Amino acid sequence: MTYLAVFDCDGTLVDSQRRIIRAMEMAFEDLGLSPPSAAATRRSVGLALPNAVAAVAPEETDPEQLLQLTDNFRDSYRSLLTDPEYEEPLFPGAVNALDKIAEAGILLAIATGKGRRGLELTLERHNLRDRFAGLKTADDGPSKPNPKILLDVMAELGASDDCTIMLGDTSHDMAMARTARVPSIGVAWGYHPPEELKIYGAAEIINSYEQAPSAVIKILGC
Repeated sequence: MTYLAVFDCDGTLVDSQRRIIRAMEMAFEDLGLSPPSAAATRRSVGLALPNAVAAVAPEETDPEQLLQLTDNFRDSYRSLLTDPEYEEPLFPGAVNALDKIAEAGILLAIATGKGRRGLELTLERHNLRDRFAGLKTADDGPSKPNPKILLDVMAELGASDDCTIMLGDTSHDMAMARTARVPSIGVAWGYHPPEELKIYGAAEIINSYEQAPSAVIKILGC
């Protein structure tokens, strides 16, 4: 029997909001448009980039502008990668929690709205790549809350829905898990409020990574 814990990345493993917010501002400014608020951008985190851009753009934005904004965001985000002001630190206790979950015989995977290149860079920067048995990104399927990337990583690793758990910080993560019939844990330190995570199906809310191993083991029953 394969037990699997699937993690979101932005807002769950790493605090990437400052870089994402600034890149979104730059994307709009480059077209001479008023940028979305920081709160609006935070709400879009977790969606695949084209979906995130569409979520924060005015309704009258035409398809060509949306494509340009998406390209602008990619360029702006990359330009901030070497700026220490916009580093993406791991949330406290993340590494220790990952190790404890793995020690319990549970495989680790990621299902994220981040692109493959961005995810690989993040994992390499924090020396985390070898900890994860499977990675699914925005390059591998439709945007959350569509469950395809979650279902695909489960299938690849041989984990059934009753032996898998999703950990994330947004309603998109919780809704994806619910559609895949997978229990979910919401993290209180991310970009959507805990009460919203509960509405979208979180079985439990944790307030720190210290609580993650016991919560995962309890819900999976392993």
